[in-house]
Amino acid sequence: MLIYAHRGASADFPEMSRAAYLAAVDQGADGFECDLRLTKDRILVCWHDDDLMRIANSPLVIADSTLAEIRAVTEIVTLEELLEIALAHKKNLALETKHPVPTRGDVEGELLRTLGANAEGIERSGIDISIMSFSWWAIRRTRSARFTGVYLIAHRWQRIFSIFDALGPGIFLLRGDAGLPKKLKRGDRKLFIWTVNSPEDLATAYAAGADVVMSDCPGKMKKALLELY
Repeated sequence: MLIYAHRGASADFPEMSRAAYLAAVDQGADGFECDLRLTKDRILVCWHDDDLMRIANSPLVIADSTLAEIRAVTEIVTLEELLEIALAHKKNLALETKHPVPTRGDVEGELLRTLGANAEGIERSGIDISIMSFSWWAIRRTRSARFTGVYLIAHRWQRIFSIFDALGPGIFLLRGDAGLPKKLKRGDRKLFIWTVNSPEDLATAYAAGADVVMSDCPGKMKKALLELY
């Protein structure tokens, strides 16, 4: 079971910041998770929310703002910059495209273009890249690529589509009798579980057969994994 840093080591550093991703390297994370949005000037950035209000107390909307305008307000990491860190340190990537967004499928198009432009470096490094989304249309748009497609699940009533390479349920859906079966793996299908921040949740994810867990505190979870198993 691999431990990916959820928006970097976000329990210890500002989420999605360069410092958070570099700290995840120091904490021994096996990979990085990030959320992707497209700016007005069509640059993919690692940012969860549609605007800057929660993080930077600014009403700027990512899709309506250029990278320069955003950086005048707060730090933001581009996908190219995150990829550079991942390649340098040989860290896997789980890249979530956010939806709904005004740019619709353009975010997946730009993501595949960026990954294609860096194909040589990705192959040379040997890192694994997965593309995730709560939108099954988004995952379908990337199925022709060689990357694992992860369909994210946030509600127990969401249909589990057998066409996807991997599923990504929230850990809260696996606790107790929350509603999802404890064993979601079938054949070669992979299981990515978010967001796992306690030894108890780590044990639940392990019992479910998780291939990857995403955590705000990857160092703590790496240590817990060694202690438990």
